[in-house]
Amino acid sequence: ALSRNNAKVAVLGASGGIGQPLSLLLKNSPLVGELSLFDIAHTPGVAADLSHIETRARVTGYMGPDQLNDALKGCDVVVIPAGVPRKPGMTRDDLFNTNATIVATLADACARNCPEAMICIIANPVSTPVPVMWFEIVMKKYGVYNPNRVFGVTTLDIVRANAFVAELKGLDPARVNVPVIGGHAGKTIIPLISQATPKVEFPADQLSALTARIQDAGTEVVKAKAGAGSATLSMAYAGARFTFSILDAMNGKEGVVECAYVRSEETECKYFSTPLLLGKQGIEKNLGLGKLSAFEEKLVAEAIGELKGSIKKGEDFVANMK
Repeated sequence: ALSRNNAKVAVLGASGGIGQPLSLLLKNSPLVGELSLFDIAHTPGVAADLSHIETRARVTGYMGPDQLNDALKGCDVVVIPAGVPRKPGMTRDDLFNTNATIVATLADACARNCPEAMICIIANPVSTPVPVMWFEIVMKKYGVYNPNRVFGVTTLDIVRANAFVAELKGLDPARVNVPVIGGHAGKTIIPLISQATPKVEFPADQLSALTARIQDAGTEVVKAKAGAGSATLSMAYAGARFTFSILDAMNGKEGVVECAYVRSEETECKYFSTPLLLGKQGIEKNLGLGKLSAFEEKLVAEAIGELKGSIKKGEDFVANMK
């Protein structure tokens, strides 16, 4: 159980491009007492390497399916950067099938070994509702589903929005906060610039370009890496930021707000990302969409159609897999 600043955190997919820098950031935090690293390969090496760092967190590496249960026992928070990136010649459907199968396995293990844990999913592709859905279905099967504890991590969209707005306005990015709602892919990513703090204003053409840049930022990195991968370092930072917020809230810190993709009643979409007030038990209150500008209303209307389509596709897929 969680005593103050002594959380046990598992990283599932700890050897990967996101998993390694994410594990490093978690090891560096005073909020983490135990760090449990799981992957299908290389975890003993990653764990040995991190264990030499002069911070409190005890690090243990677990490798392969037969060590998954042990990796999860007694965890307060589980962060999941697992999943395979798209390889040349792989269709989106191949990618989808492979990753959905991985997520289903991990969901089953979490339901059995740490049913009360906060689940933070960065799985590839979190752009679809499937990972969040899988956790719901599998945990319901074991009678342990709690919608306030299962999160699709969209924090990278917020991090990018903060960085880009700060850059345009000459502000300190650490002080900028732009809520981003909707989904986690392309046009479903809706930055609410009108709700930014501090308050910022942009002419229409600049606002439109800024919004498109936030929506397409993943592609910007893929192009710059020229075939050598996608956003892993900024994603690791975003995953760590979200995890620290969850831990702060579990430790009783007041007023912790993060956006995440969760089971939702805020729109006609069953899953939707909005700002959430976090507490000791996970989501304390869904803060909803707030007041939108006319431009943002239009973005939401467009996104809802696409999100409903992806939720439907996800449900069909899950029904066929069962």
